[in-house]
Amino acid sequence: MIKKSPVMRKCISCRTTFDRNDLLKITNDHKLGIMLNQGMGRSAYICKSKKCYTDSKLKKKLQKALKSGLNPDFFDIFEREIANYK
Repeated sequence: MIKKSPVMRKCISCRTTFDRNDLLKITNDHKLGIMLNQGMGRSAYICKSKKCYTDSKLKKKLQKALKSGLNPDFFDIFEREIANYK
């Protein structure tokens, strides 16, 4: 039986490597726009620690990682999604 190694990704805030399943995925799909935990396209990952998702420079880091501007409504949706993980 072949064992698969976990897919590792890096948090854009703290730059720590985690298993992909332990991170929040933010994807910039070229047709559907920015989505959380779904979609294909350019993605950025954020760990679920309070320090990372309350980082004051998170907006700029996300814009740089996704190579696009963020809609102001995105952070309202993002904060509601984070509340589900606490």
